[in-house]
Amino acid sequence: MSVLREPHQIGDVIGSMTEQTTSFARSDGLALGNSRTARIILETEWSGTALGNPRDWPNALLVTLRLVLNTTQPICLWWGPDLVNFHNDAYEPMLGNRKSDAIGRRARDLWPDVWDDVSPLVEKALSGEATTLYELPLMVTRNGYREKTNWTFSYSPVFDDDGHVAGMVNIVMEVTETVTTRQKLSEAYAAAQEHIRVQQELVEQREALQAELSHRMKNTVAMTQAVVSQSLRHAKSIEEAVDAINGRLVALTHAQDLLVKDSAQRAWFRDVVERTLEPHRDHGHRFHLQGPDVVLEGPQALGLTLAVHELATNSAKYGALSVEGGTVSIDWSLDGHKLSFAWKENGGPPVVPPSTTGFGSRLKDRIVPGYFKGSGKTVFEPDGVRYLLTGQLVVDETQSAPSLQAEGFP
Repeated sequence: MSVLREPHQIGDVIGSMTEQTTSFARSDGLALGNSRTARIILETEWSGTALGNPRDWPNALLVTLRLVLNTTQPICLWWGPDLVNFHNDAYEPMLGNRKSDAIGRRARDLWPDVWDDVSPLVEKALSGEATTLYELPLMVTRNGYREKTNWTFSYSPVFDDDGHVAGMVNIVMEVTETVTTRQKLSEAYAAAQEHIRVQQELVEQREALQAELSHRMKNTVAMTQAVVSQSLRHAKSIEEAVDAINGRLVALTHAQDLLVKDSAQRAWFRDVVERTLEPHRDHGHRFHLQGPDVVLEGPQALGLTLAVHELATNSAKYGALSVEGGTVSIDWSLDGHKLSFAWKENGGPPVVPPSTTGFGSRLKDRIVPGYFKGSGKTVFEPDGVRYLLTGQLVVDETQSAPSLQAEGFP
């Protein structure tokens, strides 16, 4: 919107402008203004330079220089074939400790550390083409050490009195702090996002662990209930039931001790067998174990524990472990996911097959094989009891106890 002024107001404005121009002219004779860099220019001895006496400088140089010196935007002016440097007060902080002798120096000598980076842009400006760049990274040595800096600037051609390109102006702003702050904010944001991701992952892991623990607890409770109820049901006396329950629960406890050592609730096959047999190892030649390294998931480890416990308990009562010279050979093998396990007693008393089958027999031959989705069989051979278990290894512990449920156990 135009503002109409009264004639006397226009005259006042024109008079004020004329008074300011006269003040500039009186101060330096070239009307360069009263800035610090204007005074440096006037105090510099130019007669021995290619530019010569300032009073002989072309009008285009003086006009451009007046514009540069009397603005608050950081600007430098490079003039002539040597690109002699001029700048205003606002530009001085960018020079660092170079500002003391920057006026009148060749641009190439003033900025040797970045000249290779900016010279293509200078050439474009000198050819008459303006260039604007944002946040250009430059390694600068202006305070005695190399530092990373960023600059947003515009290189524009400057013309002489005849309309030919005589130099260029650089309207510039250092944005190092802005770029650094943004980078730090970006890094902080990334760190915060990573923290949120980790926290979310921990929440998901905790939820998965809670669900897993709940599942395992249900399986363990179901197995414990089955062991207790069936031991009571098939025992001939309270004392016999107590002994059977205590032995089976201790075996389960040993198996759980192995499982809790691994956060994934897995146990090595050999460790399960050796831990279960430990109470019966009265000398070093009682047991002969042979088989590959096999990892069992939680339910299968518990099932194997119960089977080995029953075999060892019966052997200690009636079989090879009941006499001094009796031994037990335990072998297992793995073909893909197919597992085979064999228990063979040697050197015991004559084998007499039982007249009835109790819970222990059903546990070995029917319940435990259910955990391996296979079969179990006890063979009463004349020279010692043989037990065979075949089945499949599972790759996780999400299976329940179908064999217990099939037997009508809780």
